[in-house]
Amino acid sequence: MDKHFCTCTAFDCIAHPNNHIEGCTQCIKKNLSLGEVPACFWYNVSTIKGTTDYSAENFAKFVIEKSE
Repeated sequence: MDKHFCTCTAFDCIAHPNNHIEGCTQCIKKNLSLGEVPACFWYNVSTIKGTTDYSAENFAKFVIEKSE
């Protein structure tokens, strides 16, 4: 199988698409259960270095800050 396109660099995460054959499914399930937004969405907006709160609320704040 070709390497998955995922932009997340958390390769040690068991839900990362490169660590199983289910694509994004495990990652999305994990994030939904935690009320978080997947890293690929964060990377689509900007760098996420130093981010530790991946909640949907913090993502919304992050997007607003980056668009100003």
